[in-house]
Amino acid sequence: MNLLNEEERNGVYKAIFNRRDIRTFEDTPIANEKLIKILEAAHAGPSVGFMQPWNFVIIRSQETKQKLANIVDKERRALAIHYEDTDRELKFLDLKIAGILEAPITICVTCNSFSAGDHVLGRNSIPETDLMSVSCAIQNMWLAAYAEGLAMGWVSFYKKPDVRTILNIPYHIDPVALLSIGYTNDYPDRPLLEIHKWEKRQQLEKLIFEEKWDSNSK
Repeated sequence: MNLLNEEERNGVYKAIFNRRDIRTFEDTPIANEKLIKILEAAHAGPSVGFMQPWNFVIIRSQETKQKLANIVDKERRALAIHYEDTDRELKFLDLKIAGILEAPITICVTCNSFSAGDHVLGRNSIPETDLMSVSCAIQNMWLAAYAEGLAMGWVSFYKKPDVRTILNIPYHIDPVALLSIGYTNDYPDRPLLEIHKWEKRQQLEKLIFEEKWDSNSK
């Protein structure tokens, strides 16, 4: 079975390998048809038991984005304590979080664990599959954004109760991700954390085991 020609296959892999977590955006508006395509890609993501546990809160208001940026900055400063007096302290403090204010659109992707009822095929055995499913939707958004010439950044410094309060999200709904989407003139050829020497990319061959776990692995 071969559903893609060579050019199409190359396009899929190009998007996978070139996708980046972006922090610098232009204020150029995003056409609604592009936004819909990104959301359609998310909604087409695989979900265990076909539970489709996601919702998408679209945020355009600068006032709301400022409130979100405030709680993100508060959490970033709190996390900086963990890197005091280490070689990572300055690198962490230099990480840019203003993208949430620059990007024309931020999307809060949520997870409703009860969207498909009490008994979901597969989730009864592994409860975390609802979050895994939402992560698949987010990855589709990243790839679709790249295909549409847009950049996306996943903001992960925040306390969930703060986001629920700002966006009026019910307590039983999990605000999994804040995603900033927009155009950018600063699209790196490597992940930002790799450029900042936060971590090195691991060697794939060291992560592959045959038949059972390698006891010599860390």
